[in-house]
Amino acid sequence: MRAAARVSCLAARGGCAVVAMSVALCAPAAAEMLRAHYALSLMGLSIGSAFASGIVDAQNYRVEISMRTTGLANLINNAKGAASASGGLTAGGPSPANYANTTSNSDETRTVRMSLAGNAVRAVEVRPAPWDAEARVPVTESAKRHIVDPVSALIMRVPPGEELTGPSACNRTISVFDGVTRFDVELAYAGDHMAQTRGYAGPVTVCSARYTPIAGHRPDSSATRYMANNNDISVWLAPLPDARVVVPIHIAIGTAAGKLVIDASEFQIEQRRADFRR
Repeated sequence: MRAAARVSCLAARGGCAVVAMSVALCAPAAAEMLRAHYALSLMGLSIGSAFASGIVDAQNYRVEISMRTTGLANLINNAKGAASASGGLTAGGPSPANYANTTSNSDETRTVRMSLAGNAVRAVEVRPAPWDAEARVPVTESAKRHIVDPVSALIMRVPPGEELTGPSACNRTISVFDGVTRFDVELAYAGDHMAQTRGYAGPVTVCSARYTPIAGHRPDSSATRYMANNNDISVWLAPLPDARVVVPIHIAIGTAAGKLVIDASEFQIEQRRADFRR
């Protein structure tokens, strides 16, 4: 039961993470707006769903996401969450200004609010603070620099002149701070694939992913050790040519309880005038 609860928690985090990947850049005169639905499954059984809406122009972005577990997953750990992020876009990727996240399960509700500038944390508030804070690896001030939040982390730009599919779409290391834990996600090219879902049909790049805990985690956590040693994580990145951005439409994570899959059942993009009020 404990392992299953951990899987449910991973599903909650994964849902928030994958829907955040559904945003893209656009031409300076307009913005691209995206609405996406994702299905969460474990061993082929539905355990939840997620929804994302985002708008991005050449200089700014704003993303809102929500998720909840359903069905059998609720018997183990009834989880739901909502997250948002906004900020500016640079040649190197997102430069977040604000991040907020509220998650709840059968045991508690936690809220994280964070302000950032220059890819560094200016202020962070976590309520309630983790009960096991003293047992966690301390997060130093240096660990709070050169980072992005979990939502902004998943807006991935491809440098000018590089192909939107292939190794240039994957190969990168993303440094993330979620208000409590600091970790890296390393993506590496693993091949190409053709994908089709409502709103998108075309080539995607397959990346392998590795999770590396840096700080804020419990060194004695079996779940953290499992993920750090997990070689069975993959993500499919779909290209958005006008924006020169790649975004995930599919994530698969091997767990002790079976394969966790987060898959876009709908991926709709439309152009509109940008209107950012942060």
